[in-house]
Amino acid sequence: MVGGGADKRPFYIGIGLLVVAGIATLSYMSVRQPAETIVQLDSTVARVPNQGHVIGSDSARTEVVEYADFECPGCGSFATLTEPDVRTRLVNTGIIRFRFVDFPLTMHRNTLNAHLAAWCAGEQGKFWEMHDIIFENQDRWNGEATNSPDRALVELASHVGVNVPQYQSCVSSRKYLGQIQANVDAGNRAMISSTPTLIIGNKKVTSPIPYDVFKRHVDEVLAQQPAKPAAQPAATKQASTKATSTKTKTK
Repeated sequence: MVGGGADKRPFYIGIGLLVVAGIATLSYMSVRQPAETIVQLDSTVARVPNQGHVIGSDSARTEVVEYADFECPGCGSFATLTEPDVRTRLVNTGIIRFRFVDFPLTMHRNTLNAHLAAWCAGEQGKFWEMHDIIFENQDRWNGEATNSPDRALVELASHVGVNVPQYQSCVSSRKYLGQIQANVDAGNRAMISSTPTLIIGNKKVTSPIPYDVFKRHVDEVLAQQPAKPAAQPAATKQASTKATSTKTKTK
């Protein structure tokens, strides 16, 4: 078109370049690696064997391991919505035992306080009670709620019945920092990159699944186990013993 205003093509080209750059940025953000996990909390802390907290029978048919972060919303969802059914239907019936392994993420600023609190309650035999109340009350102590999580956590610890002075001494000394670090190191070696991560058999499940899905994974693991030999009926055993005894007397 002849005459009129200035050529607007450079303007539209510039807009197009901005759109392309924006799309590229969003694409990068969607595929980038998850937030880096704690690699080393304190180099002066002595290394200890990693272990978690276990609930269930030693004779259970299989063990499920959860790598979890107390401040992770997905972990909170799993703990409050799925785990109660898991304990009632699978743990308490002896089908599985369940192991919680610490995996605090650097993106959650108050989570280490919660992990220390749970270990210190566990020192008094109250780990699982503290585990439950911490997850049920994430909005009271997490990084969005407060800069002083220990104040809220000690109230929760008191509610589950710990000896508060002993608990506070344990927390302030960071007594179980080395244990938490050992669990994080174990998670890093297992290439855990997000929470919650569930290890069920040879499967790594990286989302807060509902009970029905959890049960299906467990059933698949149990189906792969060799069948146990059928027990010999008591009457048959007695008859066999009597026959052996008679034969011995005849000799």
